[in-house]
Amino acid sequence: MSPFFRPMNSSKFTIVITTYNRLPLLKRAVASALAQTMPCEVVVVDNASTDDTQAYAESLGEQIVYHRNVVNSNHSGAVNAGVEAASGDWIKLVDDDDYLAPSCIEAMSEAIALRPEAVICSCQAAQVDTEGQELSRTPPTGPGRVFYIPQADIHYGMLLEVVPFGTPIQVAVRRDAFLNSGGWDLSMTSCDDIDSWIRVAQHGDAVFINECLAYRTVWPGGYDQKIALQQRLATNILIKERICDRISPKHRDHTPNLSTIRQYLHLHWMLVALKQKQLPAALQLAFPAVFSPQAWQLLQQAVRFRKQQAAAPIEKQVLA
Repeated sequence: MSPFFRPMNSSKFTIVITTYNRLPLLKRAVASALAQTMPCEVVVVDNASTDDTQAYAESLGEQIVYHRNVVNSNHSGAVNAGVEAASGDWIKLVDDDDYLAPSCIEAMSEAIALRPEAVICSCQAAQVDTEGQELSRTPPTGPGRVFYIPQADIHYGMLLEVVPFGTPIQVAVRRDAFLNSGGWDLSMTSCDDIDSWIRVAQHGDAVFINECLAYRTVWPGGYDQKIALQQRLATNILIKERICDRISPKHRDHTPNLSTIRQYLHLHWMLVALKQKQLPAALQLAFPAVFSPQAWQLLQQAVRFRKQQAAAPIEKQVLA
């Protein structure tokens, strides 16, 4: 079989693997890419590693496309370089410490063929520990095995946190939509993936697959956990503002105003601080949001929506 054989009506996929000084993990990610039941292009972006990554990648010969950054361009820069180097219609993103189920690309290709207007596709993922033991799985996000959300509903759903695309290992994006959206924002120090999904989703529909097709490694004391809560709040507010800017006129009349959203986020992070027993931080985050009935109401709605995994009037149309 040709390495780029595609069934009729399917899109060509490129798996983009970004890596930096984690050769053992990279080998696992590459093995999962080369073991796909529907073979596809594999691009490895080496973000100026100083270990034996280059020698390993070059030993794979024509099995992969190897791109090495002369200097480390951080995760966002590596993702952008990989998409530029890719020739596929669709990009499946993989961080070097994550990996794919063998049927991932085939399942995604079949799903997006059912909705040609799609520009972003997300699946369930299993969270695994550093030994590869499964810890949990992301929950189903809607009806059926495969469903789509029309473009006009995506950003409103993201605002209400009922359209969870997830982390890069769960997501594939159409390459032209990624490039037209400007790629990943190099100025973002966290949530650069979510920021990208917001902009990609301006260009078409979203497809979701309620099937575990990917594996994400959870590290003790991971990067996000080291970021101060105030900084995480600030990034969260920025993301919500960017979502609000893109909400369809269809939902404008029932979209909370930005002031209420900001207050709601203060309450959310106040509760996180209390859970972590950071009382001074909780008190700092609480005011003046704690006195806003609208913010408390939005918090209660968010909890209810997440439990129900549905939010009218967001359309979720079963495909399979």
